[in-house]
Amino acid sequence: MAAKSATSRKKSAKKAVAKKTAKVKIHHRAAPKQPAAHKDDFFKSKALLLQGGGALGAYQAGVYEALAEADVLPNWVAGISIGAINGAIIAGNRPEHRVEKLRGFWQQVSALPPWNTLGLFNSMIEKGGDKARRFWNQVSALSALTVGAPGFFFPRPIPPQLAPEGSCEAASYYDTAPLKVTLEKFIDFDILNSGETRYTTSAVNVESGNYVIFDSQEQRILPEHIMASGALPPALPTVEIEGQHYWDGGLISNTPLQWVMDDEPEDTLVFQVDLWPARGDYPRNMMEVATRQKEIQYSSRTRFITSRFHHAQKMRHAFAELYAMLPDNLKHSARARALHEFADLNQYHIVHLIYHARSYEGYSKDFEFSRTTMDDHWQAGLHDTRRSLGHKEIFSKPANPAGIQMFDFCTSK
Repeated sequence: MAAKSATSRKKSAKKAVAKKTAKVKIHHRAAPKQPAAHKDDFFKSKALLLQGGGALGAYQAGVYEALAEADVLPNWVAGISIGAINGAIIAGNRPEHRVEKLRGFWQQVSALPPWNTLGLFNSMIEKGGDKARRFWNQVSALSALTVGAPGFFFPRPIPPQLAPEGSCEAASYYDTAPLKVTLEKFIDFDILNSGETRYTTSAVNVESGNYVIFDSQEQRILPEHIMASGALPPALPTVEIEGQHYWDGGLISNTPLQWVMDDEPEDTLVFQVDLWPARGDYPRNMMEVATRQKEIQYSSRTRFITSRFHHAQKMRHAFAELYAMLPDNLKHSARARALHEFADLNQYHIVHLIYHARSYEGYSKDFEFSRTTMDDHWQAGLHDTRRSLGHKEIFSKPANPAGIQMFDFCTSK
């Protein structure tokens, strides 16, 4: 199977670094043309990184709509779980059709129960405040648990405890067969694999426990690769690819930032879209404890990798500058060559876009698929990204000597 391991990706990254610091010309696909608003854009590459988070993923669709409005088009889209689905829809369509396809997907999966799309209770929700909305969300989440989400998953007719041991039905509560049809409806797999926009996702091999990366630069991406990235146990079944079984990549890492750190060979503007905030209120009851636990579980790895990326890039810059200062006779020494392996003069801007749940959202927010909530999540992503793009400094060359700068314009300090 042509799946690229984290180790092999690290080796590729080192080779790319060596080439750059040795001033060997590296050819890359041209970045999308930028409008006058950011005509002085410093960054040749733009990466859109999409975290996992189930129903919260509509926020990512809103983020992309704002990027498309500003003609900030990523040449690399990487995602995990629901981020893998959104990312594949983006990379697997022509730019002019992407928002339309994202909208179609989210409208389909939020079509049940029937009153979702009829607006029968909108007036009650608006007048009832947070209490009414909390009740509505709980009803909608219960609907997803009992009848599923159209074109995504549906409950198995018998409990897994009663299914024959060893069968797929015995190892998951829901069937995701409809998702393959949905992916084929909203994704053009020829475009996804054309190389126009790089696409990367990941999954966990159930038997070995290894974290496996699926990359359109290394293999042809199929619906099964995307489904594997979102196969979260025990709710959803494993996905088989070439005789191997996979679960959700978020079981090991819920952010693709590590991939950029290990692989991206040029100056990059990164839009990191997170669905789980690291910061939150102290829980007051057991439901809030469960909610906060989920937020920390899925966001902590992101904070760790972001901090590590920042520190590592500072060291890489220092290595590169130190190597350049060495006399020629020392540059050829074994220790200097070892130092040169880690040298990197690339520049990075990382724009954080983090979804912050409303007070009425709770433990079920990642499987509450109501149309009302989907629209709210989408609008939140649209608003946050428009606001962030209004800060033109994100397109400028990093002002600090470390070669990396972080931005978060939407989180209250």
